Amino acid sequence: MDSVLTAPAPAASDTAALRRLYFLRCAFAAIWAALLFASAHTLGPLSATLLVIYPLFDVGCAVVDLRSTRANRGPVRGLYANVALSALTTAGLVAAATSGIPAVLWVWGAWAITAGLVQLIVGALRRGMAGQWPMIASGGISTLAGASFIVQAGKDDPSLSALAGYAFLGGVFFLVSALRLRRAEKQG
Repeated sequence: MDSVLTAPAPAASDTAALRRLYFLRCAFAAIWAALLFASAHTLGPLSATLLVIYPLFDVGCAVVDLRSTRANRGPVRGLYANVALSALTTAGLVAAATSGIPAVLWVWGAWAITAGLVQLIVGALRRGMAGQWPMIASGGISTLAGASFIVQAGKDDPSLSALAGYAFLGGVFFLVSALRLRRAEKQG
């Protein structure tokens, strides 16, 4: 049963590629979060653009991850699911941005829940690889955060600032994973 749930160990070059991808995701999340936080009080052109860019960036990162994972027959189904979810979220956010902050929070919340579950599963499948426990934790937290965004959408004065915090925290998890992967490479 355990062999069904674990992916083959990746080659060192694939681990290095994943580590670089995680560093990139951390940097992007930090910059994106700062920009969104600065514009979170209203849903204007800047914040709407940022909201749409985030899941598009996620699609690109998942495609890069897929290319390295496919060579090792890793958890590609979860990554394909992530691509599909992020692409659908991009379209949903384009529509939601015209309807207001509550609609954005609903779409983002649904994405955070589903993508968090996928991240948790992919991390669990890769659990034999260094740096995946932060990804598992991040997936679980994302699922809970998504539910809180949906609750916040029903409040009287919803804000986008929680999304900035969510993205920043996600970036921290990517940083921790990247550092753990680096340490594992040096020890290996």
